[in-house]
Amino acid sequence: MQPVERLADKLEAPSLDDRSYRVIRLPNQLEALLVHDPETDKASASVNVKVGSFSDADDMPGMAHAVEHLLFMGTKKYPKENAYSQYLTSHSGYSNAYTASTETNYFFEVSVNRESLDSTSPPDDESPLYGALDRFAQFFVAPLFLSETLDRELKAVDSENKKNLQSDNWRLSQLNKSLSNPKHPYHHFSTGNLETLRDAPRKRGIEIRKEFIDFHDKHYSANRMKLVVLGKEPLDQLESWVVDLFADVRNKDLPQNRWDGIQPYSEKEVLTQVFAKPVMDTRLLDIYFPYQDEEHMFTSQPSRYLSHLIGHEGPGSILAYIKAKGWANGLSAGEMDVCPGSAFFTISIRLTSDGLKDYQEVVKTVFQYISLIKETPPQKWIVDEIKGMAEVDFRFKQKSPASSFTSRLSSVMQKPLPREWLLSGDKLIRDFDVDAIIKAMSYLRTDNYRLTVVSQEFPGDWDHKEKWYGTEYRTEKIPPDFEAAVRKAGESTMKDRPAELHLPHINEFIPTRLTVEKKEVPEPSKAPKLIRNEEGIRTWWKKDDRFWVPKGNIVVTLRSPLAGVTPMNVVKTKLYCELVNDALVEYSYDAEIAGLAYELDHSLIGLDVHINGYNDKMPVLLEKVLVSMRDLEVKPDRFKIIKERILRGYRNNIFEDPYRQVGDFTRWLGREGGFITEQYLAELPLLTPEDVSSFKPQLLRQMHIEILVHGNLYKEDALRMSSLIESTLKPRALPELQWQVQRNLILPKGSDSTYVRTLGDPANVNNCIEYYLYVGYYADMELRARLLLFGQLTDEPGFDQLRTKEQLGYIVFTGAKMAATTMGYRVIIQSERSPEYLEERINAFLSMFAKSLEDMTQQEFEAHKKSLINKRLEKIKNLDQETSRFWGYIGSEYFNFLQVETDVAHIRSLTKQDLTAFFEHYIHPTAAYRAKLSVHMVAQSAPKQVAGNITPSEQKEKVLGLLTKYMTSMGFGVDEDKLASQFSNIDVAAGDQSAMISAVAEYLSEDADVPEEHSQQIIDQGQQLLSTILPSLGIEVQPLAESVEDLPPVPPVKDTSFIENVHEYKASLEATAGPRPLMDLSEFEESEPKL
Repeated sequence: MQPVERLADKLEAPSLDDRSYRVIRLPNQLEALLVHDPETDKASASVNVKVGSFSDADDMPGMAHAVEHLLFMGTKKYPKENAYSQYLTSHSGYSNAYTASTETNYFFEVSVNRESLDSTSPPDDESPLYGALDRFAQFFVAPLFLSETLDRELKAVDSENKKNLQSDNWRLSQLNKSLSNPKHPYHHFSTGNLETLRDAPRKRGIEIRKEFIDFHDKHYSANRMKLVVLGKEPLDQLESWVVDLFADVRNKDLPQNRWDGIQPYSEKEVLTQVFAKPVMDTRLLDIYFPYQDEEHMFTSQPSRYLSHLIGHEGPGSILAYIKAKGWANGLSAGEMDVCPGSAFFTISIRLTSDGLKDYQEVVKTVFQYISLIKETPPQKWIVDEIKGMAEVDFRFKQKSPASSFTSRLSSVMQKPLPREWLLSGDKLIRDFDVDAIIKAMSYLRTDNYRLTVVSQEFPGDWDHKEKWYGTEYRTEKIPPDFEAAVRKAGESTMKDRPAELHLPHINEFIPTRLTVEKKEVPEPSKAPKLIRNEEGIRTWWKKDDRFWVPKGNIVVTLRSPLAGVTPMNVVKTKLYCELVNDALVEYSYDAEIAGLAYELDHSLIGLDVHINGYNDKMPVLLEKVLVSMRDLEVKPDRFKIIKERILRGYRNNIFEDPYRQVGDFTRWLGREGGFITEQYLAELPLLTPEDVSSFKPQLLRQMHIEILVHGNLYKEDALRMSSLIESTLKPRALPELQWQVQRNLILPKGSDSTYVRTLGDPANVNNCIEYYLYVGYYADMELRARLLLFGQLTDEPGFDQLRTKEQLGYIVFTGAKMAATTMGYRVIIQSERSPEYLEERINAFLSMFAKSLEDMTQQEFEAHKKSLINKRLEKIKNLDQETSRFWGYIGSEYFNFLQVETDVAHIRSLTKQDLTAFFEHYIHPTAAYRAKLSVHMVAQSAPKQVAGNITPSEQKEKVLGLLTKYMTSMGFGVDEDKLASQFSNIDVAAGDQSAMISAVAEYLSEDADVPEEHSQQIIDQGQQLLSTILPSLGIEVQPLAESVEDLPPVPPVKDTSFIENVHEYKASLEATAGPRPLMDLSEFEESEPKL
């Protein structure tokens, strides 16, 4: 056997990186990066296979994606289909995967600590990482492609595709692909659906399982795979495991895929403009330039020079100019990889309504700026600025979650980087290459682009529909006069172009003080200090004692009861924040590209300001933000643009995926106050610039200031910045008695309520349910521990039953739901099934879980406890995570900085009897004291609504007619009377699909005398046909008989009460007490005198 080859023993790494690295190549040519992290509490691995959707067969789009799904469904060594997910869940882990154009990426994460003696583990298994790696490696050694899971997983792919059908990102991306060169694989439909992966191939007589196995055999090879393994174990141990577990992956010596001889756009596709109608109220102008593949240009990365200048937002930039003209709100630019051999350089501009009308002027401005760049020799100082910030960012890069690291690095390993540069190669610019920059510029030509204009109104005469997503569009050659104007703009000189366009100035925000005073501490502090506690202000501060980076976070809440007292005030506060942000764009952009950013936002309790990044110039940016807040001048032209943008945002919220909307309604129904989008929509059109101008001083006049200063900042810095906020805004103190009290509503024992909303998007076929069981008061730590552990127990079984086995939908969530003062257990499912059916299936799952809980061994129960404890004790990875945790505790008003330790202590003491009692009282569908609220999001095309327009006899007549037409198309004559006779006793309106299939089978065997092999094909296709046509006729489809036998039975439950009047419903409920500090705040004050 050939020896393992060492490719690198040391990688160029960030200055604070305490990991050690090794790159090896196995005899089968599989390359692996091994990472020893002595401090990690999570282990992870990822395999990136250099094959993706570009390798799909032309007549089976989605094959690579389907294979990705199918690899999870059992292997020769571990044939149980959910063995992998069960093992990960029992060790505080999870997994995921994605399919891209030229690669497929698989990854998992587990705890480094052993929690269970899994009976399926190898005898020498001492680490959860080894057990997970063992199961993971088998995906690439001997997957089974189990025939019994095939149909389910293809339905999962189909459900995933349906989830995206109304997403503009997916729709516009596919439109660009569908209108590209059909000879290039960029043209492919990458996701796949049931038609492309199952139904159409079967019609052609293709054995689809064999096709997937053949795809795996043809494209999956060890020499196309890159593996990253991160663990606490020494490198030699990790290497031993990798060699042991991955040596059997077959090497087929496959060539690396490249597409050098053909481009995504041919001459036919350039110099065209595409007008596309989006789902959301969006206005975009996208310019696509066919561009060079920069895969081998990693030392100079010339596209970053172009994107820095074209995407700049400061004075002199494209955006500054077109924004001043009232044409645009935002702009981004950069290289977009397509595949080895191809790329695009893209410029995307968010247009205003005036910009849409004048989009040709916007395009001309872009080309005028490009001419400016081309006439100016590449500037070394600009590259040095980009290069210098890249070096600073890399030097002080903090750790990311383990699976994010391994997944990204396994993809990076596919690039032709020196192995020592795997961490730094795509981050750092090493060379100022004038020729490379000039060559990059040469692609941004006036004869080498395509435009896409996206709008719901313009031009209005879309005459085509894209095949896969149904996007309406029109495409045409660039009109000659427009083409000539663009050519002239591209040839413009200094005297021709607007004087407002010029290169950026030197960035004064580049950090220069990057020192960190590192003091060793026995243990990092678990809470910030309270260094000011006065009537008008509270200042919390913690000098970083964990990450040692020259960065900081300043988080401020300016509490004002005016901000959230009415929907109109909420909208006025939002307008105010957006106008301030708009006024700061040019100034703040330099800070942003220098690693220092700010956010100004609003909530129901006031204004939120967040400054984060390198601490050197942090006070300068904070002061500028505060002065802009204080001195904002509401300009009517900008007000009009911002108001219209917010209006579109509110309208677009109604078109979001149902699972993204449903939580808004659950929260609204569960809190004492609060509002929903439709209430804001009613107020916004009425507001004027004068309304915001007069509201601003009222909003800022009286406030309470809560500040957290955290990071490489001293106590004196924190006190200075809190004084800066006070002295700049000069608010009167808001007494604590006038603070809003956060309260949630208590669901009465034994109650069962349902709130039904119809989706705003008429084309969305998905329904959604949030099924919420009220448990109790948030601060009840014993009850909270039981809820968290129950969520852990049902996590994997819920997903396995509701999504994998029952295929209810691609989106399935189960677990604890926390509110300001209450908590509960929730299930969310997005599905084409009706919410009523989903509710039944959730009840059935929970009822079935009673037996699972009863049968659970003590060993399994303890393993779940340890898994949850490990999740709660997971280490914070970077400064921002710690800031978010602190601010969450402060904002909650419980100030429970020891929440994690408290949770763990209570979880440790739980017994199986505790969980059984909890389940029987709060969760079981037949529990007398259970309190439930369901929110049903119903698609406009839902069967119940459609059914009102068609009688049962008409439904049966249409079903028979379609079945007759279908069988005739298959080449079989149909006796319509005999077929109708078989259906005489079937209640088609009831959706009994099983009975209908049986009737078709009886007709084929008794009346039509069709051979069995043809009969089965007709039945299989007829089954799919029925599942499609029945909902379109307003019929709720029942599961097939053979699958019904496997479904857990639905328990008898009490009738629900429908919420018709939300005000009356909320008025009938009691509210909780508000949150109160769990410790006296004086406990957090410093004992020494304040400075």
